[in-house]
Order: sequence, then C-alpha cells, then structure tokens
Amino acid sequence: MTSENDDRKQTRIDVTDDDGNGADPQEHVETAVLPEDELADAVAAADGPEQQDGEAPEDALTLARAEAEENWNKYLRIVAELENVRKRNARELEKARNYGVEGLATELLTVADSLEMALATGTDAPAESLIEGGRNTLKQLQKAMENYGVTEIFPEGEPFDPELHEAMTMQPSETAEPNTVLTVVQRGYQLKGRLLRPARVIVAKEP
Repeated sequence: MTSENDDRKQTRIDVTDDDGNGADPQEHVETAVLPEDELADAVAAADGPEQQDGEAPEDALTLARAEAEENWNKYLRIVAELENVRKRNARELEKARNYGVEGLATELLTVADSLEMALATGTDAPAESLIEGGRNTLKQLQKAMENYGVTEIFPEGEPFDPELHEAMTMQPSETAEPNTVLTVVQRGYQLKGRLLRPARVIVAKEP
C-alpha cells in the first residue's frame, strides 16, 4: 500500500549558499516539498505580470481614441472660429465699401451749401462778390480733400515728370528751361501718394 506522500507530486528546491554556488549535498541541502495545488498557484502568480502586459494594448487603444476625439473637437472649434472671423471681416469690408466716404461726403455738404448761397444771390450781386464767393467755395473744397489725403499737383515751372504730368503739347520758350512746365492746363491730384489724375501741362522747348 502506497503512502499518502507517494500520491502527491513533489518538487525539490535546492538552496544555494550565500555565494550563489550550489551547496555541498552533504552539508547544506534543504528540500522543500510543495503540493501540486500550491505549485500551480505559484506558477499563476508568476504569470500575473504577463497577463497584465497583455491588457496594455487595449488600454493604449482606448487612450489613443480619446486623444483622437479631443483633437477632432479642437479642429472643429478652430474651423468654426475661422468661419466667424471670415464673416466678420466680410461685414467690415462691406461697411467700409458702403460708408467709407461718409466723412468726405459730410464735408462736401458745406461746399454744396456755399454754392447754393452763391446761386441764390442771383445776377444782381457785384462781380467781385461772386468771384470772392467762388474762391471761398474752392478753398472749402480743397480743405475737405486735404483732410482725406487728396493733394493737388500744380507743377508750373517745375521739370516735366511723366509719372505725374501729361504733356498736351510743347511750346518754344526763351525764358523757360527746355523740358519744364510752362503752363498747367488742368491740375492733377494724388490720394496719399497714389495718382488720381495727372496734371495736364504745356512743356517748354528750345525756340
């Protein structure tokens, strides 16, 4: 009849000495006998980290999905903000296009009032008075234009500049240097350095 110990699987574990070398079997040998169920538990405990490592890819995938969703939401918010900026700029541009000359138009009303007053005076007014009124009205108009960066080009006596002047004709002159402006037929204008209309001039040449 076999004994109870013979019915159980046994595992022998040799204990090494402090130097890491196998101990002399005759001197320091200890034998540990583990039942089969305890041995299985020990093996399962040793395999635990491997099972946890096996779950890591699923956790990484969940994290990646969460980050992707967050980035997508950020993208949608940025797109919406850009669209709002575009619409706001379009409104401002339309407003500037429609009402950009509002200030100039307001100043021109004063010029129009002066002209109406001159016409209301009629032909009974002295000629000198009409001329003086016309001069004052012109000054008002020029002042209004200057306030908005419109400057006059009146190059009489200056060298001819094809960038700013338009030569109507050339005329011999004994007093003016050749290629200088003798007469301004029509004044030119610039808007903050940008040419609106060249001055139409007569240019001097050698007799």
